[in-house]
Amino acid sequence: MAGMALKALDEVPWERLESALGHHPAEEMRDALRRLALKGGAATEEDCYPLFGCFALGTGRVAAVATAALPFVVALAGDPGMGARVTLVGLLASLSEAAAEADPGRVDAGWHEAWRAQRPRFRALLADPLPEVRREALPLGEGIGVLLERWHAETDPTVRLPVLLALGTAAADCADAGPVDRVRAVVARALRTEGPVVRVAAVHAWAAFDARAAVRELDLLVDVLSDPAARPQFEAIWYVPDVDGGFTREDVVSWTARLFEGAPRTGLAFVVRLIGAARRNGDTLLCRAALDEGWRLSAVRPSAASSLVPLAGALLADPDDGVRYRAAHLLAVLGPLAAPYADELAALLDDPGEAGFLEGTVGDHARWALTRIGDERALPGLVERLYAPYEGQYSRAYVSGDPRLPEVEDVLIPLRAHAQALLPAVRKLLRDDGVGGSLTCCFLEVLTAWGPAAAPALPDVVALLDDTRYSLHALDALVAMGPAAKSAEPAVRRCTVLDFPGNHHKVAWAAWRLGGDRDAALRLIGEAVLTGEAPLYGPVGLLGDFGPAAAGYAGRVRHVMEHGDSWVRLRAAVALWSVTGEPEPTGSVLEEYVHPVAGGGDTYGLFLDALRALARIGTVSPAARAALRAVRGSDRRLSTYRDYRAFLEDAEIRSAIDDVLALP
Repeated sequence: MAGMALKALDEVPWERLESALGHHPAEEMRDALRRLALKGGAATEEDCYPLFGCFALGTGRVAAVATAALPFVVALAGDPGMGARVTLVGLLASLSEAAAEADPGRVDAGWHEAWRAQRPRFRALLADPLPEVRREALPLGEGIGVLLERWHAETDPTVRLPVLLALGTAAADCADAGPVDRVRAVVARALRTEGPVVRVAAVHAWAAFDARAAVRELDLLVDVLSDPAARPQFEAIWYVPDVDGGFTREDVVSWTARLFEGAPRTGLAFVVRLIGAARRNGDTLLCRAALDEGWRLSAVRPSAASSLVPLAGALLADPDDGVRYRAAHLLAVLGPLAAPYADELAALLDDPGEAGFLEGTVGDHARWALTRIGDERALPGLVERLYAPYEGQYSRAYVSGDPRLPEVEDVLIPLRAHAQALLPAVRKLLRDDGVGGSLTCCFLEVLTAWGPAAAPALPDVVALLDDTRYSLHALDALVAMGPAAKSAEPAVRRCTVLDFPGNHHKVAWAAWRLGGDRDAALRLIGEAVLTGEAPLYGPVGLLGDFGPAAAGYAGRVRHVMEHGDSWVRLRAAVALWSVTGEPEPTGSVLEEYVHPVAGGGDTYGLFLDALRALARIGTVSPAARAALRAVRGSDRRLSTYRDYRAFLEDAEIRSAIDDVLALP
């Protein structure tokens, strides 16, 4: 094979071919193929990396050099003496996908004909003696007919199972009822006659083209996935192309939970039943996996909480660190619903248990859960514990979609009622962290939210005014403190940054709010709004704070409201109401941000701002009221986040909806 390949390589006019990337000339493709051919049986996956680079799969195009290289890659992949065959077959599958997804104009004119010419060799790869080659070649099996042939011919369970999954995917993409019926007959028979793991795979295959299949087979899924005897069989045979190693039973639990996205009640039943079975069997790994799925479900479906809270509460006493960790985190994100388990959570405050690569300890999450229900037992040492992950470093690492510790401000801001107890630690850390610290702005955000209760921290905040990294955040905190911060007004005026005009406006506004010259601040900010250009149009939000005194700028504010983008338009609308005292047209503009969310949209940030403004104005139309009732009654987390923030934002928005609906 190597001799033939080398001779043919030299006959291709590589220098005249277009490459996918300029820094990968076509000759590099020839060289990469030559090196692989010469390596032969000693070739490894790593030896294929230069070849992947030459194809440049992530560029969204298939260049002429790829067309020229295709037959050589196929020949090498089919050569029994080649050591990197599985990787090369995977490359062919990736090329097929890239060509299918690319804009037709970015696919070389000769590609499709060259691909069709290789189909007999693809069929040979599907029948290759090596199971791993046959498995990796499944994406090359174009059409249900080819896959059905493989299903009936295949005997190796590590290939047979992915063939079944591939049949389901192919049926989902097929518009012809005949082939789909043939697949349905295969998966129905597999459900009756195959072993337990393949029967679960059959449900997955069926669900690919019939979403109700998983609902119908809930009992089967729960029985097999919770059977301790079946667990080793999953990793032994549940393989899919382009993934190294088999899937564990816990991997399949997670994959199976996705089948119920259109049937959340059944999805909840799936999770609850798995947790129950895991507790009966002492199956720690299953319990962890099911708790993870319960957490993910509750992050999108508020209705799941009532069923999960008692389960999580009971699992706080589980002997496994990972189970206790997940139970404490689940109770923390569910907030007030965890109140019945306050004593159990308090008993875990010093629990050092961890959960693999997940962030924090059982005690950390138990402490956070107590803060969410307002239990004072969480307060001693809270601030220091929140700071601990940052000590000696600028940030911390985590995966945003996994259970993790909350941000410092998300824990402390809701604890304004306990500011007196928490302020000493906050002030100390603010002083310690104030010179280039990663949490300085976070602590200032907390003090701003605490408002007058944060007044004892006045000297610590004033000390940050000279640091341009923090001065604007410090201004917000000082203004929020109210009259208690009046003595800071001279220091505020001195923190102006001369080469940053936006800073001048904020400083003038803050100085006025702390007792300075209102008229001078109004002139400066008003002029900035009059002369401001799109898209921001100047500090229109600050102008609204002056109320009727800024009435002379009402025309310009209306202009900004009518011509600004969504973010500016909303703020200009609120400012217009503030300076004119008229609820219209502001109310109508604000309600424009309500209806998209009621229709299923996810512009939640603007939605929340509009709700708060409507509550201030004190009026809402019948149509907007009806839309808000619909949103309030929907079983969805009102958030685009998919971690703990989904619960916090959802609660905040629902509270704001209640405030608007309470208007007369």
